[in-house]
Amino acid sequence: MISYLEFEKPLAELEAQIKALRDTADKDDVVDIKAEVSKLEAKAANQRAQIYRSLSPWQKTQVARHPQRPHFRDYVAHLTDDFMPLGGDRSFADDQAILGGFATLKSGQKVMLIGHEKGHDVQSRLKHNFGMGKPEGYRKAVRLMEMAGRFGLPVVTLVDTSGAFPGIEAEERGQAEAIARATQACLDLPVPMVATIVGEGGSGGAVALASAERVLMMEHAVYSVISPEGCASILWRTAEKAPDAAEAMKVTAQDLKKLGVIDRIVPEPLGGAHRDPAAASEALGAAIGEELAGLAQYDAAQLQARRAERFLQIGSGF
Repeated sequence: MISYLEFEKPLAELEAQIKALRDTADKDDVVDIKAEVSKLEAKAANQRAQIYRSLSPWQKTQVARHPQRPHFRDYVAHLTDDFMPLGGDRSFADDQAILGGFATLKSGQKVMLIGHEKGHDVQSRLKHNFGMGKPEGYRKAVRLMEMAGRFGLPVVTLVDTSGAFPGIEAEERGQAEAIARATQACLDLPVPMVATIVGEGGSGGAVALASAERVLMMEHAVYSVISPEGCASILWRTAEKAPDAAEAMKVTAQDLKKLGVIDRIVPEPLGGAHRDPAAASEALGAAIGEELAGLAQYDAAQLQARRAERFLQIGSGF
C-alpha cells in the first residue's frame, strides 16, 4: 500500500474512493461500477500529473525521502543478473550503510557496484544506520574502487544518504579523512565511473561516492551540501523555514542540471520511483548503460583528466 505525502492528500482521497468501489464490486457481483471506476481513475491520473508537474523543491525533498522509495538492494534486484557482495574495510568493521560488490548489469556489462542502503523498516533501517556511512564504510568503498581499477571494471555508484554518520565514534575513527580518501579514490580511478543520486545526496557523505566523470540524478532526487532543515536552523534559527531553504539552495535535479553540477536527469514513473520501482530501475539501467558505452573510448589518463576538469569547471560561470 502506497504511503501518501502531505501534498498528495487530494490524490489519496480519490484513490481511497476507487478502492472502496472495487471492494464493493467484489462483494456484490450484480453492481456494475466499471464506468465510475474508470472515471475516477482518469481523474486520479490527471490529479497526479498536475501535482508532480509543479512540485516545489521542498516537495521534491519529501519525495526523495519517501519511506517506500527504492534503495540500493532494490536497484540491485532490478538492475543486475548477479551480485557478489564484498564486505569490510580490512581495518575495523563492515559498515552496513555502504554496500558494494561485483555485479553484472542486465546488459551483460560487469561492474563494481557501490551504494548507500537506508533500509525499509525499523529493523533494517537500524541495521543500515539509515544510510549514514561510517569511516569504515567509506574505507570499504575505497578498497572496492581500487579493486575495480586493478581488474579494469567500471564503477557504478548509487548515492542515497542524508549525510555521513555524525557520531562521536565516527569522528574518533577519522570520518573526515575517510570521506576525503573516498573522494580522492573516485578522482584517481583508471576506469570509467558513473554515479547516480537516487534519493538524497547529502553533503560530503554523498560527494565521497559521487565524484565521477558522469553524475546522474533521478528526476525527484535532491543533492545539497546540507539538508534544508540544517540550513534553515543555521540561517533562521528554526527548521520551519526548511521549504525556503530548499528553494534557495537549488537542491533539485532540474536546478543542478542548469548549474552544471550534474550531467543527466533520469525520468521517474509518474508519482515517483516508489510508485513503480521496476520501471524506475529500467530507466536508470538504460541511462547507466548509455553512459558507460560513451566512456569506453577513453583511456585511464583521459578519464582522470575529464573527471578533474569536470569538477574544476563547476561554478566557473558565476
